[in-house]
Amino acid sequence: MNDFEARNVDVVVVGAGQAGLSGAYHLRRIGLVPDRDVVVLDHSPAPGGAWQFRWPSLTYGKVHGMHALPGLELTGADPARPSSQVIGDYFREYEERFGLGVRRPVDVTAVREGQDGRLLVESSAGNWSARALINATGTWDRPFWPRYPGQGTFRGRQLHTAGYPGPAEFAGQRVVVVGGGASGTQHLMELAEHAAATTWVTRRPPVFREGPFDENVGRAVVARVAERVRDGLPPQSVVSVTGLPLTDAIRAARASGVLDRLPMFDRITPTGVAWDDGRTVEADVIVWATGFRAALDHLAPLKLREPGGGIRMEGTRAARDERVHLIGYGPSASTVGANRAGRAAVAEIRRLLEREPALTPSG
Repeated sequence: MNDFEARNVDVVVVGAGQAGLSGAYHLRRIGLVPDRDVVVLDHSPAPGGAWQFRWPSLTYGKVHGMHALPGLELTGADPARPSSQVIGDYFREYEERFGLGVRRPVDVTAVREGQDGRLLVESSAGNWSARALINATGTWDRPFWPRYPGQGTFRGRQLHTAGYPGPAEFAGQRVVVVGGGASGTQHLMELAEHAAATTWVTRRPPVFREGPFDENVGRAVVARVAERVRDGLPPQSVVSVTGLPLTDAIRAARASGVLDRLPMFDRITPTGVAWDDGRTVEADVIVWATGFRAALDHLAPLKLREPGGGIRMEGTRAARDERVHLIGYGPSASTVGANRAGRAAVAEIRRLLEREPALTPSG
């Protein structure tokens, strides 16, 4: 399908996780009708965003900081139920309640310059010509795998958080967990009950946060991330700069030695990991809880990246293209941040649409 055969809409939303649904909700609130003025494209097989792929042992009660979507609270959820099911059902209800018309599974392959100042969005389900774009693709599709000498010689199993199946599969095995974030500590605490041995390795000493994560702390953290994206640098996730909350479970794991951390190893051997000082740890499994990178390759034709490797942002808008808004990116990469960014992006898009004349829709 070429540019002339593309279906005209005002806005394309790419991604239907927390950020994409927030944007779609606010577009509906300003009177843009799904499947006529707006199309929401999601590559996942079902509602739930990245949550639907979380490991079964991550129950809703273990979730850190899930903020409700705008206009519909999440109430009465069973804390013992897998978070993938709880949030998947909640997102499904949300899409139906507000008639957001999400199309899935649809893979967006490229966004490029189109005709008459519009954006051409190319996908596995056809092409759309849009006056503006909300990109809410998150990070789950781009797990980050560090590279270390000897990695290819390891005879055991290596996997990333994105493919972690839960702890029971590792019964009786020796497991090295790499990464100092929330996922790494969650893996360790539940693996300790099943594995023969666990070892925690991080590049930097973990920071445990005492006291509440209040509004002032939240603002300071978001400001640090926002400064990076204003400078055109790849963002750090909001979670990565908040530190780890010192919960009762974390305290117990530290007291029992489960969260005794070792510095990063220097190389991987066929049977484990090794440090230059002579220390070695034998392992059957290495779990890389090393985070994710923003899934933005489809935006490459627009040349939005700065020399520093990131996309410079002015609020939610890409500094190089006022038609493109990124939510769930940088300072809005949290559930509450995604909600606020959705509202802010739609306010700017509304001004853009009012300023630029629309073409007659083609389908």
